[in-house]
Amino acid sequence: MKLAHGIALVTALGLGLAELASAHHSFAAEYDANQPITLAGKVARIDLISPHAWLYLDVTGPDGAVTRWNVEMGAPNSLIRRGINKNTVPVGADVTVDGYLAEDGSNTVNSSAIKLADGRSLFSGSSGPVAPGPIAPDERPPAL
Repeated sequence: MKLAHGIALVTALGLGLAELASAHHSFAAEYDANQPITLAGKVARIDLISPHAWLYLDVTGPDGAVTRWNVEMGAPNSLIRRGINKNTVPVGADVTVDGYLAEDGSNTVNSSAIKLADGRSLFSGSSGPVAPGPIAPDERPPAL
């Protein structure tokens, strides 16, 4: 009886891991490293949710029309360690986002950096071609 329970547990774990793996896609599967983009606009919303945080940016075009862009970022924990939170990137803030366009042609970007109005540039967790190494002690944001 113990063997049957062990096999059932291993099977259940295996199925769960397979589901997690299929839910997480690589950068190359969704974004084009040959199509970098820079967007400037106002933060409409920021969601620090797993597995990837999202920033929603309202960009005003030359004709005055506002387009909402969906900006995929890294995992919330890594972003917070690098200084990105709802206080540093508040709704209504003017920011510039550097990233890569989605393969599907949607208004979706995988972000590599967010530049704040005060001149600071924050790594936003892209899994794309440009990613910094570990955080040096002098790069950590001040404690709140």
